[in-house]
Parts: sequence; C-alpha cells; structure tokens
Amino acid sequence: MNLLHIFTDIPILIVITTFISSIIFCITKYIYVHKNLVFFLSFLENFKKNDLNFRFKEIDEWMLANPYVEASWLEFKNTLIFSESVALRGQGEDELTYQEVSSTVQNIQTTVDPLYFFNEESLVTTKFNFKLLQTIPTILTGFGPLFTFLNIAIAFGKIDFSTQERTIASVAGLMSSMQVAALVSVIAVGSSLIFLIIEKVLYGQMCAKPLGKVQETIAYLFDNISSEKFLFELLRETKIQNNSVSNLIVAMPNHFKTALNAGIASNLVPYLENLIFGINQMNKQLKENAKAGGGDSVDDLF
Repeated sequence: MNLLHIFTDIPILIVITTFISSIIFCITKYIYVHKNLVFFLSFLENFKKNDLNFRFKEIDEWMLANPYVEASWLEFKNTLIFSESVALRGQGEDELTYQEVSSTVQNIQTTVDPLYFFNEESLVTTKFNFKLLQTIPTILTGFGPLFTFLNIAIAFGKIDFSTQERTIASVAGLMSSMQVAALVSVIAVGSSLIFLIIEKVLYGQMCAKPLGKVQETIAYLFDNISSEKFLFELLRETKIQNNSVSNLIVAMPNHFKTALNAGIASNLVPYLENLIFGINQMNKQLKENAKAGGGDSVDDLF
C-alpha cells in the first residue's frame, strides 16, 4: 500500500495532527512556567534571612507587581509574624529603650508552612489548562478504536456481492480499509505513549525541578512557627515579666526600709546631734549667767 496514501488518510491525519498540536501546546506552556519559576527563584536568591525585616517592602512590592505569584503572596503575607519591638521610656524624657516582644522571634516567621501557598497547584498546574494536558494521552488512545471501528463499518458498507468482479474489488477494498484501521490504532496508541513520555520528562526538567528550588528557598527565608507555639512564647515572656514585677513588689518594703534608714543616718542624725549640742551649749551658758547673777527662775527650770 502506498505510504503517502496511508498518511493522507483522514483518521490517521487527525491522530497525527492532534499529537503534534499537543506536543506544541505542552512545550509552550512548560516553557512559560519554567521562565516564571526561574525568574522568581533568581529574585528570592537576592535575599538573606536576616535581611527580611529591612527589605520586606522591596519583596512585597515585587510580589504584588508580579501577576504570576501575586495571589499566592497575598494569602501567604497574612500568616507572617514580624519581630516587633516595644518602646520603653526611661527616667529622662528623651530616653527610650527597645525590647523585643519575644526572644525567639528574631526575623520574619510564618504560622503556616510556606509550601501550603507556594506549591505545585498554585505555581504550575493553575497557570494553564493542566487537566486538558493530562487527558491528551487518553484522547489519542481513544482515537484508535474509534477510527478503527469506523473504518471497518465503512468498509463493510462498501462490499458489493452483485457480481464476481465487484465482489473481488470490494473484498480488496475491505482488506485495504482493514489495514488502515489497524494502522490507526497503532499510530494512536504509539503517539499516546510518546506524548506521555515527552510530557513527563519535560515536566520534571522544566517545572518540577525549579519548583523544588523555589520551595526550598522560601522555606529557608521564612521559618515556620505554629501559632500555638508563638502564643506559648508570648505567655512565657509574660510570666517572666510578671515574676519580675512580683519580686520587685516583694522586695520594695525592704528597699524602702534600707533607703529610709540610710536617709535618716545620713541627714537626720547629724541634724539632731547638732540640735542637742546647741541645746547643751545654751543650757551651759544659762547656768553660767545664773551663777554670775545670783540665779533666777530660768536656772530652776533647767
């Protein structure tokens, strides 16, 4: 049978056209995903974990300006916990000290695993019609029996037993149609297997590999801490502060007593000593005056 006639047969042509179109569609979409993932990864590699607090605005603006990751970033940003500080005023009006809310939160952390937002579904499969791509092998395989039985039905419909010559010609046409029908099944199943292999190899190299690097980088930058653990840390810090305040209140009377005794010893006692010394001197002077003048009522008083 002429090879050109076989590949110009409509069923075979439909199968081959579908196969080639599917390959082109697959490569085009995977290139698009690969390009965006590599671009996203190159941006993340410019940051370090300790720089996130200072460069978060830069990250946020870039993420919101990139439609490929904008939706995932908006959801992920709501789970972030920043290293907040509390301003404590000292004795002076302009004297301020800053203390961390929690000693364990030193950078930006998240209460949800970053892979929950930056996963295969959000960064790969939702960026194109992935379900259609997965059904292409089934469609190609289904073309085989469909066109096979269609060719057989058409061939049987052309059999003519009216004369011997027509019978021989129709049987020859039947055999030719049966050959084409068999080739349709072989080409359909073969193209389905080839497409499946090509699709899996391309997906692993162009999508899965850069996606894994992106997830690894995000997990490194944003440490995962559960909300329960963070609340426990805040509770621990609060208990430590309450214990410090309680100890201060308990020790306050002793400190007050010590300070009062020290104040009395350093200020009041010398003053009283000087006062008593002055009274004694005045008493002595009065007695001397009384002796010199013969005594009076003041001397009797003392």
